[in-house]
Amino acid sequence: MPNPVPIPLVSSPAFAHATTTAARGRFKVVLINPYELGRQPFALASPTAWLKRDGFEVASIDLSLQKLDADVFAGAVMVGLYVGMHTATRIAVEAIPRIRALAPDARLVVYGLYAPMNAALLAGLGADAIVGGEFEPKLAALARRFRDGGAPDAASTPAIDLGKVDFIVPDRSGLPPLDRYAHLNMPDRSRKTVAFVDASRGCKHYCRHCPVVPVYRGRFRVVPADIVLADIRQQVAAGATHVSFGDPDFLNGPTHALRIVRALGAEFAGLTYDFTAKVQHLIEHAAHLPEFRRIGCLFITSAVESVDDRVLALLDKNHSGRDFDRVTALLRDAGIGFAPTFVAFTPWTTLAGYIDLLQRVIDLGLIESVPAVQLSIRLLVPEGSHLFTLPGFRALLEPFDPRTLGYPWLHSDPRVDALHQSVQQWVENGTADNVPRALIFAGVWKLAHEAAGIPPPAIPPEACGAPIPQMSEPWYCCAEPTSQQLMDF
Repeated sequence: MPNPVPIPLVSSPAFAHATTTAARGRFKVVLINPYELGRQPFALASPTAWLKRDGFEVASIDLSLQKLDADVFAGAVMVGLYVGMHTATRIAVEAIPRIRALAPDARLVVYGLYAPMNAALLAGLGADAIVGGEFEPKLAALARRFRDGGAPDAASTPAIDLGKVDFIVPDRSGLPPLDRYAHLNMPDRSRKTVAFVDASRGCKHYCRHCPVVPVYRGRFRVVPADIVLADIRQQVAAGATHVSFGDPDFLNGPTHALRIVRALGAEFAGLTYDFTAKVQHLIEHAAHLPEFRRIGCLFITSAVESVDDRVLALLDKNHSGRDFDRVTALLRDAGIGFAPTFVAFTPWTTLAGYIDLLQRVIDLGLIESVPAVQLSIRLLVPEGSHLFTLPGFRALLEPFDPRTLGYPWLHSDPRVDALHQSVQQWVENGTADNVPRALIFAGVWKLAHEAAGIPPPAIPPEACGAPIPQMSEPWYCCAEPTSQQLMDF
């Protein structure tokens, strides 16, 4: 599918006023993050450093912790709104009218992974420019143009830029302190303050349901190790005792990953970390798992998605259902916690298949390792999804729904959709009430068997498995946002 057409920028009286204001010396940019899994956002800190280097005053608003404030927008030439995931984009869509009202004289630039895929919708809401891919240089260039009274034409403002970036150390000084963000809950009930860093962007693979694919199309870009380590260093100085790598796949570049964790281990005694990697990569690089653990890796997140080989083939995951068992054993042997993620409900999921997924979690002793929201994830089909390469897939979908930013679908078996709704509500309520994972799982187990019309077998106590470290922010990038998240700005 071709890239979205870039949105041209035009002059307006409001822009002329903003330019005049800037000419009097108030060259301000406001950067906004709707949601980043409860973590301090690299995607605000990194462009902040670029903009400050160009002489701009930069103010940041993290909507997970802060409210939109009219005083912050005073004198702003540009507002940058980051949409790195589905939940963030849904929140952004709700927030844009308020942002436009608070900053009528500023240009609104929406950037991040989900910006190009939703370009038409965002433009209709008032976005003046869309930036995808490697966003720092483009944001800085736009801000300079706006400051100088110019506006780029469509030809000089591509929607997606995957050029090489000369990264600089992120500036986190304008963000809320780390101890206000999500922390890591340890099995012994202690807590760790978490640093959040990106060591790379994009991905080498083409998993059909992944939102990275329409933008990066099999490419990935590394953040130089010295920049990553400098960013870790400043967050450790701010109190971090654990590092969460935000890369779509930390092992896309295994040499780069090893260089970073070895340097981390050499400099920061006792600092722990986690990362995300494909099942395929964990098997290919299993020989490195003991070293990852020795240096401080507490757990690894991996997108298992399904235990049904047919579904895995349709999603082009490059692993089998039994590879899930193999990775579980490899990580257990290495002493590393395993946090699998799933797309539990797809157009191809059956009631029996969903029960099989739950049964595999039981058989592998992973109940305590699976965040409850993973039991309720429904396949999202955004604009530009690589799923459209599947023959006949479009026939399964309803028209695009701008409210949910995707193409809705109904299962051929209404019982599956009814089960999804029941599971989603059960999980959301249980998570909000801090119900233990084992009890939420037991409820889902019961709901699934009731939907199939069969009695639920007893869950053996050993199925829970040993607790692993858990982030205090329980949501997930591909989960539907809660009603509270959509109102909280």
